[in-house]
Amino acid sequence: MDNLNDEDVLPKLIEIPEITLGFINNQPFNPLRNPSKFGDLAIQLNTKCTHLQTHLQNLHTTLGSLLVSWTSRTIRAKSSLEDFTLSLENLSIISSHCGNRAQSRKIEKIVGNDLPYIARELQRIESIRAYAGVALKLETLVGDLEDAVLSALNKSTGYIFSRNDPSPSILGDFYTKLDNVHRAVKAVNNIEELLLNVLKDHPQWRNLLKAVDARVDRTLGVLRPQVIADHRSLLASLGWPPKTLASNTQDREATGIPNPLILMQGEKKQSYSQSFLALCALQHVQLKREGRHRILSGQKMEETLGLWAIDELVSSLASKIELHLLKWVDKPEFMFALVHKIISDFIEGVDDVLQPLIDEARLVSCSAKEAWVSAMVQVLSGFLGRKVLPTLVERYKEKASKSDAISSWLHLIDEIVRFDKQMQSLISSDTYLLPGSERSMSALSLFCDRPDWLRIWAKVELKDAWNKLKTELKDERAWSSDHKPETKNQHFLSTREDHKAPLAADFALNKAREMIQRCQTLPGSARRIQFIKSAPCKFLWHFFKIMLSRHKSADFLGYDAEQNLVRVCQLINAARFSECKLKEWSDDVDLLELRLAEKGLNFDANGSYFFDEEIESLIEMETTWVMELITHALQQFENYSFHYFHNTEQFELITEKAVTVSDDLVEALDNLRSLLLLIKEHLNDNDFLDTWRSIADGLDHYMFRSLLVFGIRFSVMGAEQVKADMQGLFYAFKAFCVRPEAFFPCIRDLLKVLSLDRKEVEDLKSNLDNTKCSDRLLTYGISSLSVDQVLRVLNKRTFLV
Repeated sequence: MDNLNDEDVLPKLIEIPEITLGFINNQPFNPLRNPSKFGDLAIQLNTKCTHLQTHLQNLHTTLGSLLVSWTSRTIRAKSSLEDFTLSLENLSIISSHCGNRAQSRKIEKIVGNDLPYIARELQRIESIRAYAGVALKLETLVGDLEDAVLSALNKSTGYIFSRNDPSPSILGDFYTKLDNVHRAVKAVNNIEELLLNVLKDHPQWRNLLKAVDARVDRTLGVLRPQVIADHRSLLASLGWPPKTLASNTQDREATGIPNPLILMQGEKKQSYSQSFLALCALQHVQLKREGRHRILSGQKMEETLGLWAIDELVSSLASKIELHLLKWVDKPEFMFALVHKIISDFIEGVDDVLQPLIDEARLVSCSAKEAWVSAMVQVLSGFLGRKVLPTLVERYKEKASKSDAISSWLHLIDEIVRFDKQMQSLISSDTYLLPGSERSMSALSLFCDRPDWLRIWAKVELKDAWNKLKTELKDERAWSSDHKPETKNQHFLSTREDHKAPLAADFALNKAREMIQRCQTLPGSARRIQFIKSAPCKFLWHFFKIMLSRHKSADFLGYDAEQNLVRVCQLINAARFSECKLKEWSDDVDLLELRLAEKGLNFDANGSYFFDEEIESLIEMETTWVMELITHALQQFENYSFHYFHNTEQFELITEKAVTVSDDLVEALDNLRSLLLLIKEHLNDNDFLDTWRSIADGLDHYMFRSLLVFGIRFSVMGAEQVKADMQGLFYAFKAFCVRPEAFFPCIRDLLKVLSLDRKEVEDLKSNLDNTKCSDRLLTYGISSLSVDQVLRVLNKRTFLV
């Protein structure tokens, strides 16, 4: 033993590398415990080394032969290409010198037919080569995916946590399984990238895409249920779901529900985090695959708020929640209160614990709060659709219980609307609502797939609003306006008082607005449009019919003509107020979006409204009724002024006297002024402005034409009488403008002609008779009368000889 060198001494056990120790320990016999076996181990290792060296030499030989073969093929291909090039050069030389027609045709055939065929074959070979290369890559990636899934399925974890911490072996198997899941996700990502390139560059390879999708779908169809099952087991071992009801019996105040997500610590939190990330990664690749399928089919990608991991939290809670909801089918306020409490109690914990994990998973535009609220709302919506609404529908269809069903239906909708607003307030403060998220965030989504229920809801709302309106209209005071005191030159009308609109119009519009707001959280533009057209719009049309019916009962010729005139003014105000409100509502963002959805790209934002038909009907009614007021005023004036125009002697007087307004015109002017003041008192400012100006314009033409039509000749005193009478007419409009004569252009010019003396009349007549030029009239300030009209007035002038 003294003669042994250092290299002949075995190393100490602690000096042996771990890899070597592992190799030795995995042998059927342990040489460390039985040193005599080291010789057998050495012989075995030498034999294996000899075999490996022989195999390596064979590989070198095979590689060399392959290189020689490839080199010879390359040389032959190069030689063939050189020969082909030389043939083409000879062909061009022959074709340039050959005069033989037959040979030229042969050459043309080669160039025209054979070369394109060769090019097509080369292209086909290249396409086959590319196809084979892509197929080989996909086969490799799909094989990796299947291997990873198989490895993940071979690991069975079961409940990871109990009262005691799990053993390292269980945790090791659990993390190994999650690693395999991530391997599978990575393989799917690689497959998707390659398939997207194929879809972009080679869309004709659809069969290859279908074959790969079939294998991937089959593999993921096995992996996803297993990962979800493991996640559920993990949740159960962590104490989820918690007890849904915890109360303090002493003070009977509800206490907060304990949140196991916040209570997780150490390995529990780490295990849950890794499982959550794995599930998110699996969902992410599934969404990528669905997006590619939608691109392939030309469909639009839908936004979604759901996260599988959060859905699992909610699904395990759902069964416990429904046990309580079943007790309160007839008391929806309790159902919504319970769900709201659960959402509120857990939302902060969900945001604090899960949002960092979502960010770590790099899920863009995903919110833990929104996903939590969305999943809980869908649980409630599903319960209402299964257990509550079907019963209400049956009760609604039965005549005996229809009245109670309507009350219950309206109460349920009230609670849903209130609940939806609460959900929006929970997340709207610091969370951005994604496009398309409104469906999953609203309990009204239960109507999206049931248009028959939506129609019943619209009928219920319409009937309730109509009954309330009829009750309101039983009191005649509903048509009073109680407008506020007028302010000078106020033509911008905003409130009901500004429009002098009756209370009935305000009540009807408020009911319609309430119905529109109740469906504001109803998902889907088509469904909202359907509801608004079926309930609020129909309700407005019913109110318009009431206005028309009330107008038919108005008779200006009756003994209560003044009262009927006030009634028409009220209806005009109601129409004007309704028109302005509907235009104002149409400018709302929600209704603008509905208008875009309804009309498409042909929507004209400047001249089109959501309530187009209703607004057009109101404008037509308003215009018709205003024209009735104008016609009534002009007819009244015509009736009262009948004797004035037939008394021609007053315009031919020779003797001078004090000139005042003609007695035959005083009553007409007094009645006109009283009528205008009455209209001004009861009609809104905008319509009254149009009304009195239109009356002035009508009187202007009527007075001028009447003075010309009748056989009237104007003496000097007669001209003064006309001036005095017209000043009286102007005075009737003095309360509405500073210079009323500006709105009587024909009468104004008539007075200018009547103011001319004899010499001016003669000069003007001679000039107009010779030239018929209207420019001459401008020198006298006459701009509204034609030459013929002026000549007719001049010919009616008489002067003393």
